[in-house]
Amino acid sequence: MPKQPFSLPEFYLPYPARLNEHVESARAHSKEWAWEMGILGPLDDGRIVWTEQEYDAHDYALLCAYTHPDSSGPVLDTVTDWYVWVFYFDDHFLELFKRTGDLDGAQSYLDRLALFMPVDLDAGYPEATNPVERGLADLWARTVPAMSRQWRERFAANTKALLEESLWELVNINAGRIANPIEYVEMRRRVGGAPWSSDLVEYAADAEVPAEIARARPVNVLRETFADAVHLRNDLFSYEREVGDEGELSNAVLVFEDFFGHDTQTAAELTNDLLSSRLYQFDHTAVTEVPLLLAEHGIGADGAAKVAAWIKGLQDWQSGGHEWHMRSSRYMNSEAGLRYSPSGLGTSAARLFPSPQNLGFGRFRAYTHVPFQKVGPTTIPEIDPPYPLRLSPHLEHARRENNAWSMAKGMGVPGSLWTERQLKGFDFPLCSAGLDPDATPDELTLSSHWLTWGTYIDDWFPRVYAAAKDPLGARAFAIRLHDFMPLDLGPTPPPLNPVEAGLADLWRRTAAPMSERQRAGFHSAVSVMIDAMAWEVGNLVQHRLPDPVDYVEMRRATFGSQLTMFLARIAREKDIPDEFFESRTLLSINNAVSDFGMFTNDLFSYQKEIEFEDELHNLVLILENFLNIGRDEAVTTVARLMADRLAQFEHLVRVELPVVADRLDLDSAARSALEGYLDELRDWMVAIIHWHRRTSRYVESELNPLAHLSAPRSLTGTSALRPPGAHASDAARPVAVPAARPSAVSAAPPAAEHRPPPVPLYPRGLGTAAAHLPRLHS
Repeated sequence: MPKQPFSLPEFYLPYPARLNEHVESARAHSKEWAWEMGILGPLDDGRIVWTEQEYDAHDYALLCAYTHPDSSGPVLDTVTDWYVWVFYFDDHFLELFKRTGDLDGAQSYLDRLALFMPVDLDAGYPEATNPVERGLADLWARTVPAMSRQWRERFAANTKALLEESLWELVNINAGRIANPIEYVEMRRRVGGAPWSSDLVEYAADAEVPAEIARARPVNVLRETFADAVHLRNDLFSYEREVGDEGELSNAVLVFEDFFGHDTQTAAELTNDLLSSRLYQFDHTAVTEVPLLLAEHGIGADGAAKVAAWIKGLQDWQSGGHEWHMRSSRYMNSEAGLRYSPSGLGTSAARLFPSPQNLGFGRFRAYTHVPFQKVGPTTIPEIDPPYPLRLSPHLEHARRENNAWSMAKGMGVPGSLWTERQLKGFDFPLCSAGLDPDATPDELTLSSHWLTWGTYIDDWFPRVYAAAKDPLGARAFAIRLHDFMPLDLGPTPPPLNPVEAGLADLWRRTAAPMSERQRAGFHSAVSVMIDAMAWEVGNLVQHRLPDPVDYVEMRRATFGSQLTMFLARIAREKDIPDEFFESRTLLSINNAVSDFGMFTNDLFSYQKEIEFEDELHNLVLILENFLNIGRDEAVTTVARLMADRLAQFEHLVRVELPVVADRLDLDSAARSALEGYLDELRDWMVAIIHWHRRTSRYVESELNPLAHLSAPRSLTGTSALRPPGAHASDAARPVAVPAARPSAVSAAPPAAEHRPPPVPLYPRGLGTAAAHLPRLHS
């Protein structure tokens, strides 16, 4: 027997595997069903995707019996049929299209499958023409009537994504292209099927997540960490078959080999480290975020029990999926016994002396960062994108207007987070002038105001709530800010601080021209950004470095990415159809550009955040911790990620975007609008770097003289906290404001400690929420 390409690493196995008692009946039923659907037997052209011997060796009934140990016999039969179908689809698609590179045929094949997933129960199906269509029609009719419409919509969307992302794999195989790590994790979720599996857990465990929280961050994180762990585990076991036999390029081990230049064994160990990290994040979210979510939304005992059963079902899936991978002939496991002893049911519990990895000791690394380390200036690598810089001729006008507006709202006045000198030195209008060089004077001013406010609130949360160890106060403040964004443009409460005063003004000026639908979307986008900032406070209070994947995804929110995309969409929706804006390709383009910008900020702000602020949300620091490397190597890695994200942007524009435009049959006006949108993204990347090189916000000489000053007195509840025009009586309102924790915020450490106070004097980076605001009225 040929030697395996690497030895399987030692996995984090926190949950024991259990076997469903109905495994034999499910095995018999699903084999009969596979013959009935045509999954077993020859296709119309005589080709055979699976022989009966191959089907038996895969043993999908064993997979489902391990991953759904508590399901009844009939439910286990249905779930097993679903997994037979989805694995068959993967191999059927491989046989028909991946081996031949037939993109047009693949698109037609996938388009038809959507017709077999109607959300309405009384809708019919077209006549099935192949085993995949027959199986999907049968399973849909057997499954969805037991679930709510909201669940059916989610399940249909996830099934469609699972099917359609196979086309992305095909495009990359044809291009001979290996994804970058961030791109790979995002795309693997879609094509790998684990979000789809998490939906089936709701069905199998009779544990449908209440609709009011089904799309909330903690629930999404549970789905995503579950998905990533399932996929990374599968990549380790399937590397030999996928990369060696099938020529597959979508495998995390291969991705890490390519990106880091690692040998296969090292890449496999790193894949397992990321797998463990995602499981740690799952545990952390379930314990620390879900209970607060249930309380905040008033979910009763029945709903909470459903959520708990769903979480338990996801845990069962992890342990059962691992056990199946260890046994199935589909995967690389012939040498598993060398690393797993004893094996079989309850492997993790049977170890007499569990290793640190098995016990999850790796999770504690996230809490070991030493604050206020002297790191010195960061040498910035060559990261400039190859696009020309253009600046608005109205820059000086915007500077004057922005300074006056900011101080009128309480930003930059004595006692606020910033001094007037800092406000001018930060120079947010310079950033706006590059983001939209064609803006009118009023448009550029509005954009500058949003950037100023977005950065001020990004400073406010860590300065006020993290310093006071008050994550609940941060959440309450985030909820209160919704009152300053009324969908009907009605009255707002009296503002108690510059954040509220600025938002009330900007909301009315920006949302007034929008339709009701646009205004609702705008409200959602701003709320996502605010909620993400409150989430960061929790990590700071726990002194916990976030999981690298979770960091990237939440940093997009604090960086204003969703808001940026939404405003860009409004500006062009009269020319470009909604389906284009909702396409995976455009989402990937926006994410790549956003990552380029926020990684730029992490490089330039590293010294400010690590040496002077005790900030944890910085990718350089997170990679130092996760990869166990030094600062310089982490900086180089971030720069490499930026280069790869930029290359991905160009690849998407050159290769994938034309496919989407042709499929949607975009006319010349739409294609012209699309090109204008892409030009704005290029302006955005250039402007972000240009601003970072010229702002005073990250200059060491501006940081050192103020490193040991105490917190502004306004943060102890004096009148300077309130914006001009606010009355002292307003402060009596029961709202989460800084005065709630005066001693914690203003307290400085003893002089003998010789370190900065636990209050960041230069809180963190650029809030780019308004990157496309100037286009709103064009």
